[in-house]
Amino acid sequence: MLRHAPRLLSRATSSAMRWRRPFSTNVPAETPVDAKFVESWRSTIPNIEPPKTPPAFMTPRPPTPSTIPSKLTINVVLPYNSIFSAKEVDMVIVPATTGQMGVLPGHVATIAELKPGVLSVHEGNDVTKYFVSGGFAFIHANSVADIIAVEAAPVDQFDQNLVQKGLAEFTQKLSSASTDVEKAEAQIGVDV
Repeated sequence: MLRHAPRLLSRATSSAMRWRRPFSTNVPAETPVDAKFVESWRSTIPNIEPPKTPPAFMTPRPPTPSTIPSKLTINVVLPYNSIFSAKEVDMVIVPATTGQMGVLPGHVATIAELKPGVLSVHEGNDVTKYFVSGGFAFIHANSVADIIAVEAAPVDQFDQNLVQKGLAEFTQKLSSASTDVEKAEAQIGVDV
């Protein structure tokens, strides 16, 4: 059997070569370029412009006054109502998540998240207090403050006994809470 091996091998390779495509060096080294596509692409390129933004979104910032005004203009807005609209006051104290923040005329431009707390509006000797449940305060460089709250109500409309009863109830729930969800709900109740 080993005597016939070279003959069998040569027969197997010669029959395999018959079915193979012959090697050719006439294949181009680069892929052909579609001249029609390239020409149409070059004619399209100059027409590609960056997207245009509607001019309404590009209004300039209000100018910073050269002198600090004597009053702060505030707007306090709720989803269903506007408490103050372009009201001139002396000072506003907002309950920001970073702490109580006093805003006077000439305040640096700031955005602050509000936490549940008391919003104080100072007009001369009069102080009006509102409970806000959360929202944002946008203080602009031109001495305008926009306060957007989820809920707001005058503090004098609250029953003090009910508030103290609610605080005691949520404090008790917080001390006896066993899961993280119960602790979070009780902490929100205490904050409010």
